[in-house]
Amino acid sequence: MASAMRSQLSRPARAPALPFTPIPSVPRASGVAHCARQQANRCVLVAAAPTVTARPITPCARKQHRRAVLRPLASKSADAPAAAELPDGSVSVVLLAGGVGKRMGAAIPKQYLELAGQPIATYSLETFAAMREVGEIVIVCDPSWRYIFEERFPSLARPVPVKWALPGAERQDSVSNGLAEVSDSAQIVAVHDSARPLVSPADSARCMRDGVAVGAAVLGVPVKPTIKEVDKNNNVVKTLVRAALWEVQTPQCIRPALLREGFQLVKEKGLEVTDDVSIIEAMGLPVKVTPGSYTNIKVTTPDDMSVAVGFLDELREQRRAAAEADKQRQAAAAAPAAATAA
Repeated sequence: MASAMRSQLSRPARAPALPFTPIPSVPRASGVAHCARQQANRCVLVAAAPTVTARPITPCARKQHRRAVLRPLASKSADAPAAAELPDGSVSVVLLAGGVGKRMGAAIPKQYLELAGQPIATYSLETFAAMREVGEIVIVCDPSWRYIFEERFPSLARPVPVKWALPGAERQDSVSNGLAEVSDSAQIVAVHDSARPLVSPADSARCMRDGVAVGAAVLGVPVKPTIKEVDKNNNVVKTLVRAALWEVQTPQCIRPALLREGFQLVKEKGLEVTDDVSIIEAMGLPVKVTPGSYTNIKVTTPDDMSVAVGFLDELREQRRAAAEADKQRQAAAAAPAAATAA
């Protein structure tokens, strides 16, 4: 597996001229410094992302992802505020694609490895570009990898404006750099990790609406295993109440003004946060967890790649079956009319 990941392919031919021109951005100082450090230690890019041959899916793994929830989870909150409707083009997506991906063990960042013949990071690009709520996409990545996204632009469902931002030293720095490029007219900023290729537009739209209603929202799913808290010697301190635990995902959808205020607090207090809604929590403000899907996994290890391939196969089969059923319904509806005409 490792050797397959490290294989290098010839860089494909450039895509034809784009139907629109991405909007150039002005990088922040911190991003420039970080990028300069990266450039000083990197060779010239001469190859495209290699195809990854995922590990065979075992019967156990096959059962595991077949049991996964492919539909949105039902909300458990009866008194939650009603989700607000979003005007077309009112959401700015910040797509994070600047990570290194050391745990994958590949020669290139994990988000640029190929999943079923397509770079991982481009799946969510296509998903958000097709959503009517999305008015722009800010891609946070090293300039060396922009071509990965540019080659997908001609095939996007619609010509969504694209901006660029440089990655920072930490995740919160990358988000801050992306936030600096967000249009003033955006009602919600949806921050998404490009290593989550299977996020659904339906889940994302509900999270965006919850973000407008509450101020901040994040996709999540109830945890399945039992979670125990341990001390420094790995002795169990206590067993946590599983019913109250949720695993959060992305996108994380926050009002832009609220997120900017939060970053100011982070800067003043020198805080380090691992996700975006933690900034809102630090402000003492509410965050809504929007029930999502177990298929929205983060591809971090080779095993994750295998599971993602399985999910893709099932989703494609569901779409094929749905299309076939629709075709049969149309044929059945047309049959009486044809008989009458005869």
